[in-house]
Amino acid sequence: MSKLVTLVSEGAGKIDPISVAAYEGVGGYEGLKKAVGMTAEQVIAEVKKAKLLGRGGAAYPAGSKWEHLLHIPETPKYIVCNADEGEPGTFKDKVILGQLPLKLIEGITISGFVFGAKAGYIYVRGEYRKIQKRLIQAIENAKKAGYLGQNILGKGFDFDIHVISGAGAYVCGENSALLNSTEGKVGRPRIKPPHLAEVGLFLQPTLVNNVESLSSIPAIVLKGGDEYLRIGHPDSGGTKLICLSGHTAKPGVYEIPLGKITLRDAIYDPEMGNGLKGGKNLKFFHLGGQSGPIGPASLLDTPYSYTDLRKAGLSVGSGAIVVMDESVSIIDYLIGVTEFFIHESCGKCVPCREGNKQLISVLRKLAVPGGANETDLANLRRLVTTMTAASFCGLGQTATAALNSAWKHFREEFEANVTKTAAAAA
Repeated sequence: MSKLVTLVSEGAGKIDPISVAAYEGVGGYEGLKKAVGMTAEQVIAEVKKAKLLGRGGAAYPAGSKWEHLLHIPETPKYIVCNADEGEPGTFKDKVILGQLPLKLIEGITISGFVFGAKAGYIYVRGEYRKIQKRLIQAIENAKKAGYLGQNILGKGFDFDIHVISGAGAYVCGENSALLNSTEGKVGRPRIKPPHLAEVGLFLQPTLVNNVESLSSIPAIVLKGGDEYLRIGHPDSGGTKLICLSGHTAKPGVYEIPLGKITLRDAIYDPEMGNGLKGGKNLKFFHLGGQSGPIGPASLLDTPYSYTDLRKAGLSVGSGAIVVMDESVSIIDYLIGVTEFFIHESCGKCVPCREGNKQLISVLRKLAVPGGANETDLANLRRLVTTMTAASFCGLGQTATAALNSAWKHFREEFEANVTKTAAAAA
């Protein structure tokens, strides 16, 4: 029996992605048709029962976010989809955007109906140029079919969706920076509070959800929250799109039921990763993107769910699983991770802007035999603490997650090239 499911990915790669008729043939728009016959409160109740956790990385309960926005009286309200998939090792949103754009459009439209919004925005990473064109065509086709635009499904509901192109800044994956960029401002994070549900796009109440989160809404409405919850884990319902890359034998995107498989299944099952290239041994895996934790082979039997991974000191994050074999130096790998954060830091705050530069300085010393001493190791730990506690936004706060977890599991590699001081030797 297959361990994979097709809840969000139903039809991916099998139908014409911009054809409304083809999408309807795999159950498309049945969720919207059901939703417009419900009240906003009823739709949100199903989302809450489903225990849908945000699929972009933060894992915030979608139902709570929706309920909060519903009770804010100010209007107009906006729906914004975060499709700025800039996290290395993450390409699951690309599958939805490129192969099932109408599923995302349906989810956004249901959201618009719930909140009485008139406009929705999809902020797409700049590198997805061809996908942006496909998305725009899918929106036009949805309008022609009566699923967008004026008087949708004859319910007096008017709603339109606009596509915004990012310019390649990783920090714009942070929701408030994304909204600033959408408004034509510098893509830097905002001070919170006020929260985006209260003061978001154009200073109006705004719902910001990830591509995968919004694409899960039609199934939740159609199947009901209880059934969606049953498919997944008791603490987090439904499925997760995972992205396997690195030294895995079968890189790709796979949809799995939360809590029903382990990391070992994901990496070694023939349906999914099918082991490592060349039959090599796994040294570590990096979860959730560059800003996620690193885990050793001893944690492979951890069930893949938000709760179980958190208990093991790991996380789901974006859904990325980067697999590394025994040939990889943990220090060299962390140098690459830190180089990425140096390049992508917006420079707004000192802990992130300067902290990453100091981190890489110490890591480069640690890569050379005798190149570092115990003071360097102490400085490394101090930098991790400072950056995590004092950085302005999530980029700086989680830039050290890989390093911190690697220190826990591979400390001997950090200490291998360290020259002991005379005081320590005594």
